[in-house]
Amino acid sequence: MIIAVASGKGGTGKTTVATNLAMCLASKGQKVQLLDCDVEEPNCHLFLRLSFDTSETISLPVPEVDRNRCTGCGQCGDICQFSAIVCIKDAVLTFPELCHGCGGCSLVCPEGAISEVPREIGIIEKGCANGVHFVHGILKIGEAMSPPLIRQVKKEISLKGTSIIDAPPGTSCPVIEAVKGSDICILVTEPTPFGLNDLVLAIDMVRALGLPHGVVINRADVGDRKVVDYCHQEEIPIVMEIPDDRRIAEGYSRGQLILDSVPEYEEKFGALFENIVALTPSVEVKE
Repeated sequence: MIIAVASGKGGTGKTTVATNLAMCLASKGQKVQLLDCDVEEPNCHLFLRLSFDTSETISLPVPEVDRNRCTGCGQCGDICQFSAIVCIKDAVLTFPELCHGCGGCSLVCPEGAISEVPREIGIIEKGCANGVHFVHGILKIGEAMSPPLIRQVKKEISLKGTSIIDAPPGTSCPVIEAVKGSDICILVTEPTPFGLNDLVLAIDMVRALGLPHGVVINRADVGDRKVVDYCHQEEIPIVMEIPDDRRIAEGYSRGQLILDSVPEYEEKFGALFENIVALTPSVEVKE
């Protein structure tokens, strides 16, 4: 089972839900994996307090043109949808930072003048903490495209047990790359005007992707009831409500999981998983 945890905006508690759910399942003896796909600013590892076993450099293949063989036909530029390679008069220009690594330009070149060279985009690190198998990606500083690194992180998804994906915030390409292919997407929001506005955008996204979904409302006892009313109106299941508990905030400031600072929440995160399973009856969950 693959559970994606996302949010329409940052700061709603997405990482809090993902890390505590993963640790809750591990404490019950379930096989669980946590993948932090928020590669621009991964932070799940700060709460798991783990040591990394392996680190792997991830590269993207980008075109390199042999000027002696190139005839300037322009077919490479015609096939590239992102203008990563263009032909101006008889000169071919490449822009590696725009390249998505599809390899189309080298395939259509009639002279075989285009080869591919690796361009480093980030790293993947793996580790384990208290039964949670963990993977995250760290995007190279200055790199503009995160989806290729997110795809590499998702290649580590295990076919056994439960895999939890901590997605980037928002509804743009990196988020779509992170959540697509999941069995369910849990959207974490807060009862504020911004929270509601971005939740509506996120709901439109998961519906367009055809993903089963539910909502977790963080700090549910503050603000107004407009988020709850919206979920009821749209028949969106609210799978968990987390109150504005000072103990949670104090624990968070110390880098603690909710399960560590407020142990009675283990039962509530267990109930969250049961609610998630109920929304995905076609998925068989194996320990």
